[in-house]
Amino acid sequence: MPALVRWRRQLAMLLAVVGPGIIAANADNDAGGITTLSVVGAHYGYQLLWVLFIITLSLAITQEIGARTGAVTGKGLAALIRENYGVRITFFAMVVLLVANLGTIIAEFAGVAAALELFDVPRVVSVPVAAAAVWLLVTRGDYKRVERVFLAFSLVYISYIVSAFLVRPDWGTVAASLVTPTPRLDAAYLATLVALVGTTITPWGQFFIQAYVVDKGVTDKEYHVTRLEVYAGALLTDVISLFIIVTAAVTLSTQGVRIEDASDAARALEPLAGPFARIVFAIGLLNASLLGAAVVPLSTAYPICEAFGWEAGVSKSFREAPVFNGLYTFALALGALAVLVPTLPLVTIILLSQTVNGVLLPIILIFAIRLASNRDIMGAHANGPVRNAVAWSTAVVLIVATVALLATSVILPIFGIEVGA
Repeated sequence: MPALVRWRRQLAMLLAVVGPGIIAANADNDAGGITTLSVVGAHYGYQLLWVLFIITLSLAITQEIGARTGAVTGKGLAALIRENYGVRITFFAMVVLLVANLGTIIAEFAGVAAALELFDVPRVVSVPVAAAAVWLLVTRGDYKRVERVFLAFSLVYISYIVSAFLVRPDWGTVAASLVTPTPRLDAAYLATLVALVGTTITPWGQFFIQAYVVDKGVTDKEYHVTRLEVYAGALLTDVISLFIIVTAAVTLSTQGVRIEDASDAARALEPLAGPFARIVFAIGLLNASLLGAAVVPLSTAYPICEAFGWEAGVSKSFREAPVFNGLYTFALALGALAVLVPTLPLVTIILLSQTVNGVLLPIILIFAIRLASNRDIMGAHANGPVRNAVAWSTAVVLIVATVALLATSVILPIFGIEVGA
């Protein structure tokens, strides 16, 4: 009986704290992410899978840093930046976040539109309805209800695993590509590499997971369970990313199909694997878009309110947290309205937003790493050498890749020098 009681207590603790790691990591595979992953597979086949293998570790470590800092301090990343670096630096960080997030929110509703257009639902209907449903869920629901819906969304990602097996790739080649680096120096390859990292490890994700852990009330006593959940979420996210790239590589790379939006991958599935495969991929795209449309505006409202000391929280009403709910509503409405502009180059915005995420991520990571390494803030829970090595390496590699991207695409061409194919 004592063993059964202990097992029940452990299960209750697991159910009480599960959520932040899985939701934050899975939300990285949003509409912009799926479009970027589809482009990666369509244009480069399996050539960039080795990057995915490496950044799985980086995603796990960076997300864990945010979750641990939130659990130990009871404060979000924006609040800690303000307390330790001042209002001016905080304002700069919020501008960086806002720039990165706006394009991402537009991408989410572009994904909703693209997915439902596969079922002949026009975007003038699908986008407003989706925006209204997401707004009602987050602003009118309580924390537990919202989290249950987010976790349900996370389960639907299994559709991409089904899609990949339906196209029957050569899994031996896939496995070999994961451990065979194929670096190149041309601008398009570097831009795609930066976008791949930027859609997997996002600036908004760093703010969101820390704020979410705080809002959920996870403390350092329960954190050991959250840590395992964060690692599991990172692994699951990049496994899903692998299947999306593989699906796109088989269906798009071999057929020379041009990517206009993520729904092109779904359309290309039908002649190869049948209409069921197209429907499964479309459902995955819709699910990912809705989860992203709910989470990314939250990752905008949370840190801005933390940064300037305004009330924030999913369970708080408009009266209790007017700025938080107002910011959430504004970000959601702006993203939805932008998609309804018929001349807007959605794919360009989506891919650019992911590249911007990759370029700006080192700025946010530097704040997060320095704060988590500060023993005055974190005490015995401060970063150790292994976590710091992985996190700093991620930031440095992104900075180097960004400099190389700017050199090959902007600086060298000015002098008539073309690099790569």
